[in-house]
Amino acid sequence: MRELEGQKQKPTMDRAMTKEHSFVAGDYSDRDLYARSRTQEHALNSAIVRAEISESFEEYLKIFDSSYADDIEVSNEPGKNRFVERTECAHLANFLVPLHVMAEVGGLLISIRQTAIPGDVAGETHSAWTLDLVGVSGRTCTVTWRALRRWNGSRVVYEHHYDEQQNGGPLTSDDLSFNAANLQ
Repeated sequence: MRELEGQKQKPTMDRAMTKEHSFVAGDYSDRDLYARSRTQEHALNSAIVRAEISESFEEYLKIFDSSYADDIEVSNEPGKNRFVERTECAHLANFLVPLHVMAEVGGLLISIRQTAIPGDVAGETHSAWTLDLVGVSGRTCTVTWRALRRWNGSRVVYEHHYDEQQNGGPLTSDDLSFNAANLQ
């Protein structure tokens, strides 16, 4: 309190009290980046889920080409990130081609599901994935994982897979049907 004529002033109810309010204009670029990355994530994940591996693996390669940066950082173990150039992503085809053959020729049923995981960091998205493999024998193998992606505009620049789990044993040749009817 300030002193008035040598005496301390006491607050009274009739004295006007003022509160200072300030408003700082925010930078909306984070909000735009947040919304844009969520939209891109939804589009990418929808394309992956809609693609039919039994019909063609090339569709997945097109999705990769349209959504991932030329140099992407990938990891599936904490602290073991590595940059991968697009030409090095042949491992994607090495994974997709056998799945395609087992589905188209071997009768393997494949389904993939995705669930968005809410996040609060602009330019970063999380999702949970489930891959179900069902052999002609009826045996199943379910693989689940979570993915963290970082976006730069419309391109994924970083992807990390974590919390990977497998339920059911690996499928064997007994779970596939390579008879003449499937080969036509």
